[in-house]
Amino acid sequence: MPTTATLSRLPLDTALLKPGLRLAVGVSGGADSVALLCALVNRSGDLGLVLHVAHLHHGLRGAEADGDLEFVRALATRLGLPFHESRVDTATEAKAAAGKQGESIEEAARRLRYAWFRQLLASGEVDAVATAHTRDDQAETVLAKFLRGAWTEGLSGIHPVLDSKPGRIVRPLLATTRAEVEAYLKELGQNWREDSSNRHLTFTRNRIRHELLPMLEEWNPRLREHLTQMATLARDEEAWWEAEMVRLAPQFLLQGRPARGGGRATGDGLALDVTRLAALAPALQRRLMRFAAAELGVATDFLATEGLRALALEGRAGQKCELAQGLRAERTPRELRLSVQAIALPGPDAPEAVPKYAGQIPCEIVAPAFGVRVRVALAGDSTRDAPGPSVQATLRNWKPGDRVTLRYSGGPRKVKEVLERLRVTGTGRALWPVLEVEGSIVWMRGVELEPIAGMVVIATPLTKGT
Repeated sequence: MPTTATLSRLPLDTALLKPGLRLAVGVSGGADSVALLCALVNRSGDLGLVLHVAHLHHGLRGAEADGDLEFVRALATRLGLPFHESRVDTATEAKAAAGKQGESIEEAARRLRYAWFRQLLASGEVDAVATAHTRDDQAETVLAKFLRGAWTEGLSGIHPVLDSKPGRIVRPLLATTRAEVEAYLKELGQNWREDSSNRHLTFTRNRIRHELLPMLEEWNPRLREHLTQMATLARDEEAWWEAEMVRLAPQFLLQGRPARGGGRATGDGLALDVTRLAALAPALQRRLMRFAAAELGVATDFLATEGLRALALEGRAGQKCELAQGLRAERTPRELRLSVQAIALPGPDAPEAVPKYAGQIPCEIVAPAFGVRVRVALAGDSTRDAPGPSVQATLRNWKPGDRVTLRYSGGPRKVKEVLERLRVTGTGRALWPVLEVEGSIVWMRGVELEPIAGMVVIATPLTKGT
């Protein structure tokens, strides 16, 4: 490999790299990770680094992924670096997790990758792991978070350092563009691997990368730069607020309920004095609301937070509201009280609690328990295989692990998350119908799902007498 004397240097955040650091570079074989490894090798003497190479085979993409592994192993051998490899069955892991909390292939791959990084750190062979996230990755992440309606912490995007118990994960390329990466590799004469799945527009990130960002850059050619600047600002803002809330929350949050004769009785929940709250700036009011909810294990979105503020500042004594994840708020003459009540969902040990309704397609299912009538039929034209005439449609209550594909979305979503976005809480959330055909949910109350070719689902509410 040429020396740094004959090459322009790839921009690296060297503040993350301390002399003597035993650093494993996560190398997939793609341009970003190969460039990071080459840049670190060229500067390892100056920086005093002891480099290792780490590659995780996700069990996806068949022979292509096998080729990635061999490519990275050969690169590590040529550079004379210790090589760490492992294999996981991502598809099986995602399927197993779907029965519990629900998980896409992409989510499972990331979880398994970082779990392996932590195992590598815990082994004591390395002190830190470096990943090759670039400024383009940062821009895509911030835009994706914005589209989902993230708070400031979400807009902080990819952090330069991810602290974990066994060690650090660092991202030295966050200020570097993908164009700089490829130019650097071409100057080196170093090839890399292309992941064919990066071209699939079924994935939300790929649609953002290949469609949305280029379109937006027609309006602002510096958009990626501005998005990464927003991430930096949001990250610093969040760090400041986090420290402030540790200092201020004990002054405003009250435990339990007032007791006769003074003091407070111990118990579940937190409270805020509404008079003191009204004297604060709205920004601090929101932070206190969200901090209190987080202390109870609940993450509130903008609408939920504003609902709590309205109840505290404009509500009347005795008013209550129920929010996502079982969060309950009650207005008293002097306080806003927050508590969490577990939402009881019908389980497999009590199948009779909520009835199931089934029929052979085509059929009409009348479901009084859900207050809905659902007609399921086969269309005359089908562009792909549709369910056969003996296939059963089942109208049932949703359960943890269910996933649906919303119309125009990039992939499946957890029903739990969809209900939270719909702001369905309390007993309404505990009883929410979905229609299942051959293991897939093809209809869900309140949302438009990606249609199944060859199938027509029409749902209408039941009225008295029907």
